[in-house]
Amino acid sequence: MIQIDKLAFSYGSNEVLKNISMEILPGNIYGLLGENGVGKTTLLTLLCGLKKVQSGSIRVDGRDPYDREPSLLADQFYLADEVAPVHAKAICFAREHGVFWPNFDLSLFSGILREFEVEPDQYMDAMSAGQLKKTYLSFALACRVRYYYLDEPTNGLDIPSKSQFRKALMKYVPEESSIVISTHQVRDLENIIDPIIILDRRDVLLNASTADISEKLFFDYSTELHPDALYVEQTPGGTVQVYPNPTGEESKVNVEALFNAVHAHKDVVKAMFNPNL
Repeated sequence: MIQIDKLAFSYGSNEVLKNISMEILPGNIYGLLGENGVGKTTLLTLLCGLKKVQSGSIRVDGRDPYDREPSLLADQFYLADEVAPVHAKAICFAREHGVFWPNFDLSLFSGILREFEVEPDQYMDAMSAGQLKKTYLSFALACRVRYYYLDEPTNGLDIPSKSQFRKALMKYVPEESSIVISTHQVRDLENIIDPIIILDRRDVLLNASTADISEKLFFDYSTELHPDALYVEQTPGGTVQVYPNPTGEESKVNVEALFNAVHAHKDVVKAMFNPNL
């Protein structure tokens, strides 16, 4: 379990995160959403201990990730958006680096890589950007850790590979793992991310499960405009609308429309999901 309490972080005079508090629970795939510059990557690097908290705290199973305890490092994996094209065959890279993760499975790595249609004997610095990304994703999944921090994992993937990634994530990640995925590509992942975290500049606008979101907000795909709509978008078949759901009627959450509704009515949505604030 990850506990974040009144977290703050700045780059010089540029305050990126301020008073961020939340819990990240086992067995969930969290979607971390937000506009450019709101601190999504910064938060991931703080969670994995690459940066030091300046104020407040992060505790991962009661430990400070910045202490870089070997036992915690062996149970987490951070995958950056940009990955290095090292001069090594993929299988050799995996064999040499996998020893740092006790649960790493080399045969699983090879199997996932082949599912991605990449041969393990290929040199990584001769791969396309998409093949390289798939190699690192395969390695991450083969580590079978408790905590995954993935920054824009679908960037560089073609449409079939995005589908393969979603299937691999659901199939190979241990059920008790916590996964935090930072992404702008919400349509690539909206069927698997739950709960959803939406960051604003120095604030958490939303941290809720899709069930809770569906209970409080209704996603309407009809052609008739609703007078209380927080967000309306024209589609080829009509509209997608988001408005308060006083009756708790069930609807399918549209993550992109949710994001836009939250940003258009920040205070309204925060009050709806955090009535005690």
